[in-house]
Amino acid sequence: MRDTTPTIAIALTLVLGMTACAPGETGPGLPNIVIVVADDLGRRDVSFHGGVLPTPNIDRIAREGVALERFYSAPVCSPTRAGLLTGRYPIRYGLMRSVIPPWRDYGLDTDEVLLPELLAEAGYAERGIFGKWHLGHTSVRYHPLRRGFTEFVGHYNGGIDYFVHEREGERDWQHGYTSVDEHGYSTDLLTDYAVDFIARHAAGEAPFLLYVPYNAVHSPWQAREGILPRYADLPGIDLPPGHQESNEDILGYVGDAEGRREKRRITAAMGESLDTGVGRILDALDERGIADNTFVLFFSDNGGVVGVSDNTPFRGAKASVYEGGIRVAAAARWPAGGISGGGEVSAPVAYIDVLPTLLGIVGMAAPNERALDGRDVLGVLAGTEEDAPRDLYSYVAVGSGAFEQVAVIEPEWKLVVVGPELAEPGAAERSRMLLYAIATDPHELEDLSAEHPDVVSRMLEKAVAFRALQPADAVPPYNAGREGFVPPPDWKAPDLP
Repeated sequence: MRDTTPTIAIALTLVLGMTACAPGETGPGLPNIVIVVADDLGRRDVSFHGGVLPTPNIDRIAREGVALERFYSAPVCSPTRAGLLTGRYPIRYGLMRSVIPPWRDYGLDTDEVLLPELLAEAGYAERGIFGKWHLGHTSVRYHPLRRGFTEFVGHYNGGIDYFVHEREGERDWQHGYTSVDEHGYSTDLLTDYAVDFIARHAAGEAPFLLYVPYNAVHSPWQAREGILPRYADLPGIDLPPGHQESNEDILGYVGDAEGRREKRRITAAMGESLDTGVGRILDALDERGIADNTFVLFFSDNGGVVGVSDNTPFRGAKASVYEGGIRVAAAARWPAGGISGGGEVSAPVAYIDVLPTLLGIVGMAAPNERALDGRDVLGVLAGTEEDAPRDLYSYVAVGSGAFEQVAVIEPEWKLVVVGPELAEPGAAERSRMLLYAIATDPHELEDLSAEHPDVVSRMLEKAVAFRALQPADAVPPYNAGREGFVPPPDWKAPDLP
């Protein structure tokens, strides 16, 4: 029986959830695992949340499985990917402040044990990744094939050109360790390889792991010409109230109204390609007769870009710790494991829960040297267990670093702290504190900090302790080191084979 009650202490006062799973036997009954991650998808840019954009295939996961109504990601790309693969808050190993841009000599700490490495021990012989890596590209030690995956087609960097697959003027389209000149729209190509992976391994004696981190619908805004006319009359997205403070000192497109409208239309077309890809993956599982015993998880790595994607009814957008930046579209399905029926899971579930949940499914204990921050939520997803209250945390400082955002989410309250680094003397006094009764005000409309200074004080201690986890050599803010950067040919690291 999985135990979801143990906790770990941070700075004597901060408690985070942890899972301890009893070791179990592995065998042929283990499910295949398919994890699909969208990039910058707005929470309401899926039709199962009432959006105007049709996403019938993503909706199918929610209809046949469950919709995860409070699924939390990190505010930006790299941290979510890191937390997904480690089950730990990326701040612990310095990868939560910002993403890893092209000019950054940085990567996911090689001391961290990743999901595919653990699943290999559980008997998952084939472990493929097709898509955006974004966890280090300057050394072979960061490469997906050195971090537990057996196959890789995709790109190291974020923000590649969808057609020529370039970033900073150099081709970033990799087959394993080799840069390949391959023609085609990247979303479609990644789907091709994912479907082929299923076809090749569906009949194998061992289960497989398939991780598809699409680059859609991340910028650059590029769609296939044949799809664009369908969205010619799509209206633009109004800037949300308070977007200036929601997105203080962050990266994110705003632009003028007509520019936002045009990018909205392109994003919709990009989303159609994404949804079509998800549908092809689901169809491949059906065609091979393995859908029933395949655990499928879909979610976005963060909220959509302000003024382009629809995060309503929540406040904020990508790169903010408000709900619109971190509470994302998500759904899961595993009929053989009881995740079915089309219901909704209202309990908070997070990106850091993926690894411990999968370890629970395969009957593995977490590595002893790494305390997990996530917990096994299989029972919550299947409706067989009640959610146990816990705190969740978020942090970002992707822009210049002059302002940081830290959030603490308790069952009843959410505190957002915006200001200088909390470790600095007097930082709290120079920060803006916003307190929301998140259980009854999920849209973060009413700041109650003045009415509840005691709650603010208590939660601020947690925020300070969480921020103190960041090591001195953490990833710098996004633009640091950008000036004068020259990319290597084909993004080949010097020590790659």
